Amino acid sequence: MKPKKIRPAKKSKFLKFLSILGPGLTTGAADDDPSGIATYSQTGAQFGYGQLWTALYMLPFMIAVQEACARIGLVTGKGICAVVKTHYSKSVLYTVVGLVVIANVINIGADIGAMASAAQLLIPAPFLLLTLVFTVTILLLEIFTSYRVYSKILKWLAVTLLAYPITLFIVHQPWATILKASVIPHFEFSFTFLFIITGVFGTTISPYMFFWEASQEVEEQREEGRIFHGKPQVSWIHIKKMRLDNGFGMIFSEFATWSIIVVAGTVLHNSGVKDVKTAADAAKALEPLVNSFPNAGFLAKLIFSVGIIGLGLLAVPVLSGSAAYAVCEAFQWKSGLNLKFKRAPAFYTVICVATIVGLLINFIGIDPVKALVYAAVLNGVAAVPLLFLIVRIANNEKIMGQYKNGLLAKLLLWITFFVMGGAALAMFYTILK
Repeated sequence: MKPKKIRPAKKSKFLKFLSILGPGLTTGAADDDPSGIATYSQTGAQFGYGQLWTALYMLPFMIAVQEACARIGLVTGKGICAVVKTHYSKSVLYTVVGLVVIANVINIGADIGAMASAAQLLIPAPFLLLTLVFTVTILLLEIFTSYRVYSKILKWLAVTLLAYPITLFIVHQPWATILKASVIPHFEFSFTFLFIITGVFGTTISPYMFFWEASQEVEEQREEGRIFHGKPQVSWIHIKKMRLDNGFGMIFSEFATWSIIVVAGTVLHNSGVKDVKTAADAAKALEPLVNSFPNAGFLAKLIFSVGIIGLGLLAVPVLSGSAAYAVCEAFQWKSGLNLKFKRAPAFYTVICVATIVGLLINFIGIDPVKALVYAAVLNGVAAVPLLFLIVRIANNEKIMGQYKNGLLAKLLLWITFFVMGGAALAMFYTILK
């Protein structure tokens, strides 16, 4: 009789942990979107393990930034733009909204193009037709699926990231070199190096993640009925659960990042592929996963394509959703994936417009893989002023009360701001030099 009592207890603890996972896990997984995979693959191919250290050193800063954003949503019961509207000038508000919308729309276009490019590895269909198919699919899911169902879909799409960690342990790796490169930073003062590392920073600590996680914390509160008369019912227990969710999501994300750079460095760079120009080039990184099977090249393309498409289906709604939250909060329009289209028409209209404008970027002939890296670099630049604002909000006792940032969180957030700002300025300096 004793084992029967123990097993349910263990299972219930595991299920309880899974139930805590939500906005943090979704945000962490969406961070490794097609733009992220392209940027990490590019740095691995171009510099080998030269920028591998970024995955380790950015983890505490990523956790601190996303925890600050989640905490803002949890404590205030509002998204970031709604908080900015209440406590800052209209010029600050419109600047914030503009930065988020522009960066997100460009990222949406790049991700949709990447999905179509990846699908072409399997289906001999026109590129533009595939972009239309994916756009329509995403919009239908986002508009007509309930938040409860949609959040579960987003959570399970995160599993597609496992292809890279599996490949990591199949390939023979120079582990001593990899561990050294993971811990000891390597730096080159050149435009190419600074351009890619700004992209790595930008696709890891991205503006859309700030707004999405804060707004999703508010969605979770509404779903659980913890907002009364506009005021959230929050305690340190809720903060602890948020930290667990956020921490797990960011660790999962950065482990995937580290795995992608290692795999690209070992498989691509070490075999002479120094530039990822197409989806087929990026797919070669996964060939060792299926080398023992017949038609390994096709299987690698299949796994890569499924991963890119799955993560694109995860990331594009996050991008368009975070833009919609920002706009609707700025103009006090009803917003939320938990609401039907009739109750929040402006919110879903912004989602549709942002996604369709992103789609149209693919009609002007920009190379899909280059677009992904450029989108990451743009995020790296746009994140700097937004980080400054988030630090100020999270440290403000009038806004956050007893739940404002502690000393360690303040330190990590300011370091993140100066490092990302420094990388962007150094990149621009090498352009003007």
